[in-house]
Amino acid sequence: MINYLQVENISKAFGELVLFQNISFTINKDEKTALIAKNGAGKTTLLNIIANKDSADSGQVTFKNDVKVAYLAQEPDLDAEKNVIEQVFTIANPMTEAIKNYELAILSENKDKISESTIEMDSLNAWDYEVRIKQILSVLNITNFQAKIKNLSGGEKKRVALAEIIIQDPDLIILDEPTNHLDTNMIEWIEEYLKRTNATLLMVTHDRYFLDRVCTQIIEIEDNKIYKYNGNYSYYLEKRQERIELLAATIEKANNILRTEQEWIRRMPKARGTKAKYRVDNFQKIKDIASQKIDNSKVHIDIKGQRIGKKIIELKNISKSIDNKKLFEDFTYNFTATEKIGLVGANGSGKTTFLNVITNLLPSDTGTIEIGETIKIGYYTQQGINLDNDKRVIDVIKDIAEHITLANGKQISALQFLEHFLFYKDKHYTPVSKLSGGEKRRLYLMTILMKTPNFLILDEPTNDLDIMTLNVLEEYLANFNGCVLAVSHDRFFLDKFSQFTFAFDGKGQIINFPGTYSDYYDYQKEVEAQENKPDKKIVQQKDKPKNEIKKLSFKEKTEMEQLEKDLENHTKEKEVLEEAINSGKLEYSEMSTKMEQLKKLYSMIDLKETRWLELSEISN
Repeated sequence: MINYLQVENISKAFGELVLFQNISFTINKDEKTALIAKNGAGKTTLLNIIANKDSADSGQVTFKNDVKVAYLAQEPDLDAEKNVIEQVFTIANPMTEAIKNYELAILSENKDKISESTIEMDSLNAWDYEVRIKQILSVLNITNFQAKIKNLSGGEKKRVALAEIIIQDPDLIILDEPTNHLDTNMIEWIEEYLKRTNATLLMVTHDRYFLDRVCTQIIEIEDNKIYKYNGNYSYYLEKRQERIELLAATIEKANNILRTEQEWIRRMPKARGTKAKYRVDNFQKIKDIASQKIDNSKVHIDIKGQRIGKKIIELKNISKSIDNKKLFEDFTYNFTATEKIGLVGANGSGKTTFLNVITNLLPSDTGTIEIGETIKIGYYTQQGINLDNDKRVIDVIKDIAEHITLANGKQISALQFLEHFLFYKDKHYTPVSKLSGGEKRRLYLMTILMKTPNFLILDEPTNDLDIMTLNVLEEYLANFNGCVLAVSHDRFFLDKFSQFTFAFDGKGQIINFPGTYSDYYDYQKEVEAQENKPDKKIVQQKDKPKNEIKKLSFKEKTEMEQLEKDLENHTKEKEVLEEAINSGKLEYSEMSTKMEQLKKLYSMIDLKETRWLELSEISN
């Protein structure tokens, strides 16, 4: 194994807050490694130290001499005053410098500069390389080379930073939350690229599908210890559970032995022989094992919700255009109780605008929005973390309420509520400015939930949250006794809680699909495959004489009559299932079963309607 990176005894603390101490691990050539730890454990700080953007209190980081390293920070470090083409070619070599000069000459339409840069490109044989770079930029949807970095959205900046890294063709890529701010199509492309690339990877990400499909090794940091798992995320979950169960058994066994040894220690006289001394020394080792703690702490989201009435939110023919771009048009939908809907679509397709229209932060161009009297909306916005950095964590919560009512009716104090969200005593009086990105997100989520909404609207809630918190949030949303409308690029997150999908096609249409994101994704692939097949019916029809009139056979008439009966029965079944699903009375397991039945029924209805239409065309 060729060792690319060695981290030895790295420690980092901010005052009394120790992030990690004496952390050591190695990254070898061709490994694709993910770093997993809870929010606040210092994942980003550790990557910054490795990338020489921050310094450790002790320890050292060593790279193999000739290894070329590229780092994608969580918030890319870009020059706000540069345009896109200048930023993409920040790392200069003769080839990239020639291509940059050529592109800038084309943009300036200066004939002399174009002539000079063309000669330079010819002399370096840079044209093939330029084509490759153009392909990369095109795939990453980077087309406006003149745009200033300061005017780009978060997703656009992330794509520019990714292009810069890919063009460098590094040996080792360090990535901090590479999927944040990107839409699902872009994430899937990057996923495929990282799977194929020969580059070695070290990354932090909460995207579990990404982890499963890209990573070959997981490094977990827990209680200042390193645990390595040679496999993907699914393998890690399995082996981590085995490790915890083994540790629990070891601790239990040590505790049993400890009780016996403590009794022996008490009864032994002070004058002991060699055997007794050995037993006393061994007693301390057993005591150390028995005193180990397994950290099973997790976020508890069990806040009492508001009663929800029959009328939820009714959208009638709403439309919205911005800068002459039609985002959605004539969309009508009546939300029902306990409905869980995921919103998907490319960046800029109108998902956040849709949420802002529903919540009356933006006016609709057409149509009406009616909100039921009992509806209390909790809106977790993508850019809305407007917490006062100078305030202490406890004060942020107390400003909303001194006491919080849980789902079981019990009241707890603001201090106790903080501990439900893993903000322990050492964090209660910490200024917000000292929290990690994930901790700020968790605190912001608390401020939304403690206002007891019954209609939750979440815009990219998964950004910066650790996997442990995401698992609990998904469980909470699946069992939430109200409506949930969530935009997320995290496909695993959407699949875990959503029952329906609103897909924004970027052309003004919102597709209402009965299923999760993965169901919709599979459906889209099937549609694309069908569209790409040659239309055999059309070919056959062209060969038939124009005067040939086809009539239904007896068998086809019988089939058509049976289809009509089946469709009537299926429609009744569908109504019964929809009523049960929307009743709010089902357990989660029953809900899942009925949702699966409904999806199969939709497919069956679709198939039989298609066949009925084919037969009806012949009969006409």
